Amino acid sequence: MFISFNYPYTFMKKIKFMDTSFRDGFQSCYGARVKSEDFLPVLKAAVEAGNDNFEIGGGARFQSLYFYCQEDAFEMMDKSREIVGKSINLQTLARGANVVGLESQSRDIIDLHAKLFKKHGITTIRNFDALMDIRNLSYSGERIKNAGLNHQIVIALMGLPPSLKEKYYHSAEFYTDKIKEIIKADIPFDSLAFKDASGTTPPSIVFDCIKNARKLLPEKTLIQFHTHDTAGMGFSSNMAAIEAGADIIDLAMAPVSGGTSQVDILTMWQGLRGTKYTLDIDEEKILEVEKMFIDKMKKYYLPPEATTVNPVISFSPMPGGALTANTQMMRDNNSLELFGKVIENMREVVAKGGFGTSVTPVSQFYFQQAFVNTVQGKWSKISDNYGKMILGYFGKTPTNPDPEIIKIASDQLSLKPTNEDVHDLNDNNPKLGIVYNKKLLKDKNLETTDENIFISATCGDQGIAFLEGKGELGIRYSNDIKEPTTSKEPSNLNTYKTKVSVNGTDYEVTINSN
Repeated sequence: MFISFNYPYTFMKKIKFMDTSFRDGFQSCYGARVKSEDFLPVLKAAVEAGNDNFEIGGGARFQSLYFYCQEDAFEMMDKSREIVGKSINLQTLARGANVVGLESQSRDIIDLHAKLFKKHGITTIRNFDALMDIRNLSYSGERIKNAGLNHQIVIALMGLPPSLKEKYYHSAEFYTDKIKEIIKADIPFDSLAFKDASGTTPPSIVFDCIKNARKLLPEKTLIQFHTHDTAGMGFSSNMAAIEAGADIIDLAMAPVSGGTSQVDILTMWQGLRGTKYTLDIDEEKILEVEKMFIDKMKKYYLPPEATTVNPVISFSPMPGGALTANTQMMRDNNSLELFGKVIENMREVVAKGGFGTSVTPVSQFYFQQAFVNTVQGKWSKISDNYGKMILGYFGKTPTNPDPEIIKIASDQLSLKPTNEDVHDLNDNNPKLGIVYNKKLLKDKNLETTDENIFISATCGDQGIAFLEGKGELGIRYSNDIKEPTTSKEPSNLNTYKTKVSVNGTDYEVTINSN
């Protein structure tokens, strides 16, 4: 990889970008808890400034609207489409068999997801699986295309520290082999994205991945690159992607740029000056939009860790989109002093868990297990979702998890390991699917529209509470947050209260290690 700064150039290659401010930016900085009325005027201004490609929903920004903002995500999509017009790409994020829930779904709900997002103005769905189990991408990708949407299939990246002594998993060779699997499986897709949710992949691996992808994919296949600046490598990784031949990179606007989010549009524009690359923007107009955006977001609490580079993340990959959500929960429960130790313990949890990519929902499984290991002693208790993951109930992990941990999980959860396809497991689960969720709605005297069925399936009890008008506002405003005063050690590690997120729901739990 070589970046030349000799100039002037007679030909400048214009690099396209997707503005992630209104999805990943919100998720990475505010725990996805932002009201539509505060960002839609900024979206309008961004379009007028020339931005034509936006990530607008999906991921945690679907559930968060019902859980915390007391808004309908489908209405938000409709309003966004109305603002941007017909020609602009509006993109959402989906988690393979999970679609926009933290729990994997049956085939009929996966199909409904694609139909509804098409109906409500979405152009493209970026589709990933944290375990890189190609089976989890196959059916969802097929349904996305069948609904008339663009399917952007994902290679989920993650960097590993050399101390783990792992040479194949999460290497350029591993990712290239995954592309070969996708091609062999004949999954329909329009473009391919490399998604580094934790921002920990060395730029050299990014470069090799995209170079190898160019050799394997049809000539005009669009390649997009996504990273976070959590570990401070965002700009370098974007440059590596550009030099290797990526067509599009993901960028954001202040105040939701840098740190746990994506590199800022203006930072990238400035950094490309003097090279043979440029962003096709009016920088003065973008500067004005960012001023407006900063003003609109002043009311929301922006945790300091969202705007800083954390070198520890390179050793224990915690994605930007989950980091602030977890620190906020710990802050709420006066346990933030444990964050460093939990992140440190994630390293072992990732390795023994089979090297699934640290991105939602697997990143939360890792964090939950690392937290339990921190306060209750290593591997004395297996958290529910981490245990199900290593036992195969969310798909096949890249490599086999540690046999000893598998046995502990199997004994504690009373579940046997499985290699069965997740879709088959879920289709046979009587508490999943359209019929089950339609009954839940009828029992609550709620309308059984497709939208309500999907909200019930992916948002559970909190989704039902929203539909009943019983949901609670859970937004963190600047004036409401006071930094907790904490000692260096919790007062009592034997009995310890905290919140743990399970299947998208926050639970206050007491952990007793006696």
